[in-house]
Amino acid sequence: MNSTTLPRADGPAWMPVAVAEIGVARFPIGETNPRIVEYNNHTNLVGYDDKVSWCSSFINWCLAGVGVDGTRSALARSWLDWGAPLENPVYGCIAVLTRDDPTSWKGHVGFYVRHDAESIYLFGGNQLNEVRELAYPLASVLGYRWPT
Repeated sequence: MNSTTLPRADGPAWMPVAVAEIGVARFPIGETNPRIVEYNNHTNLVGYDDKVSWCSSFINWCLAGVGVDGTRSALARSWLDWGAPLENPVYGCIAVLTRDDPTSWKGHVGFYVRHDAESIYLFGGNQLNEVRELAYPLASVLGYRWPT
């Protein structure tokens, strides 16, 4: 982790909630992390364990923690129809990425931290099976969203 993942004074209210969860991780097979089950309970994955894709669950949980309604969906691409689109990303906005095939339903979602010429850095859940910052190809971005 580096200092860019720490909440900033000018950042949105959900970022300190998100960053406080750093290190929450999927448990080994045969065990379930109850915190990830709690994230899933904010989506249509109510009652599911930590072995499902939970990136969208984490975003929904963080937003709910500050009174912002999310998508209540576990699908990462559900965020493309939520809030307002942003032409350019801002710290803490929701970034929606493609996964595998840009035309498929699969994706990933996280909170935007920064980007460079080749990578976008997101803070989110289910990033290498835990809550952390991780780089993704900049070309995988489908959109940036902000609550309305």
